Amino acid sequence: MSSPRANHQDPVAAFRRADRLLSRHRPLEALDALRPVLDAHGPDEPGDASVHLLAGRAYLDSAQLRKAEASFVRVVEIDPADHYARFALGKTLQRQGRLGEAETQLKIASAMDPRPEYQEALGEVRARIALAPDRP
Repeated sequence: MSSPRANHQDPVAAFRRADRLLSRHRPLEALDALRPVLDAHGPDEPGDASVHLLAGRAYLDSAQLRKAEASFVRVVEIDPADHYARFALGKTLQRQGRLGEAETQLKIASAMDPRPEYQEALGEVRARIALAPDRP
């Protein structure tokens, strides 16, 4: 087990530990490891986009969708050209049933980088919108 000093005083070590935990499908532990890094920035400070992106992924993987959304929005505010953050935000909005908003983010992500997974996600959202019973 790593020392408390590595987790609480060294933000790089905490980030790496959180990334490893998330890759092992342990999002709650990843968030615990990342907490000191997240807490180091005040609410008005943007912080590092990579930290918020990792937190967003962990929140999404642990079904904390509002927190995931806030993290991905923060990344997009810091770096509007981050296509992955827009993709992840779109997926988060989709899981919340906010399909129109999800479609917008997925369209932007797909336009920035036409990766197959972005295109598939966009197609899925569009299909769900088309099949929605309350569609005008």
